[in-house]
Amino acid sequence: MNFFELLFISIGLSCDAFAAAICKGFPIKKVNIKNAGIVGLYFGGFQALMPLIGYYLGVQFQETIAAFDHWIAFILLGLLGINMIRESTSNKDDNRSDDQCLNSKNMFVLAVATSIDALAVGITFAFLRVNILPAASFIGLVTFALSVIGVKIGNVFGLKYKSKAELFGGLILIVIGIKILLEHTILS
Repeated sequence: MNFFELLFISIGLSCDAFAAAICKGFPIKKVNIKNAGIVGLYFGGFQALMPLIGYYLGVQFQETIAAFDHWIAFILLGLLGINMIRESTSNKDDNRSDDQCLNSKNMFVLAVATSIDALAVGITFAFLRVNILPAASFIGLVTFALSVIGVKIGNVFGLKYKSKAELFGGLILIVIGIKILLEHTILS
């Protein structure tokens, strides 16, 4: 696998994380290196970890994992999106701190949901005998960078259109979940 193939795979895998990072940037009052870094580390870390797990699970469990991974992503992203839409209509989130917007439970669930496709890529890498450590590290770095950029983009729009941006962000997460589900059920 050459550099450009890996780059395109990395960008493709990081698109869901990028969109989710934009959504995470909406409610943050002031983006700083710490906030953007937290989002980048969660998304980039899980995008690097999942191919490793997939690689080592290998062909033994490929069909079992492929049978339900899209349902997990759909449910997690759907629930997070619904929660975001609900919060967009309430007044209580105006007093949330940036730390509450980036709590570890929420970030963990979102990072897992947006990186499940990377698990399947790891299984594919096992078939192709790709050197997994550099490949997974590169995927993680690309996702980290795009996630940090996504947080900033989301924050710029979120500051101007707070509740509408959060509503839109919730809808984006739901659409990503539906897209993953459709790709694995109807389109495959």
